[in-house]
Amino acid sequence: MKLRVWPLTVTAALSAALLFGGWFAYRHYGVEQPLDRIAAAVPGVQAATTEMRTGEVVVNVELAPDANLSDVYNRIKNDGQSAIGSKKVELKATAHKSSELLDKAWSHALFDVAEAMENHRYSGVRDAMDKLSQQFGGVTATTSMDEDNVYISLRDGTAAKFVVLPREGAAMGVWPNA
Repeated sequence: MKLRVWPLTVTAALSAALLFGGWFAYRHYGVEQPLDRIAAAVPGVQAATTEMRTGEVVVNVELAPDANLSDVYNRIKNDGQSAIGSKKVELKATAHKSSELLDKAWSHALFDVAEAMENHRYSGVRDAMDKLSQQFGGVTATTSMDEDNVYISLRDGTAAKFVVLPREGAAMGVWPNA
């Protein structure tokens, strides 16, 4: 039996195009677009984009300075459960407007926060943020925690900085969203 190369090649190319095209269409229209709409509808979210990776969904949000970071995460996770499925949700939050003072304050407190996170003493994060608020006049810090993350919001007037720290982080390294 002699195989014809041309029909075999065309069939393989069409099969691959249908398979991968279907996967990318599902990923875009079945996961990313619905999560973009869900995230954009959450109070405090000004813009949202979603990326799907192997085993996780990354939601990038731009937040208003008065946004409640833990509420944003929980609303996206709960309202988007049908699109997310069993994947892990990672929230990357940025503020519409940040300030040099907030960046300086965060870098000043980073060591204490990293130590508290490494030792799983999450009250140390709150203590570090209270200390930070006293050291840097005008900066207010809010912390909250759930089973997945520790949420830190720093505010200075109309500027804000948001940090989401996973409770089960990587063994070494700096948090990518800090």
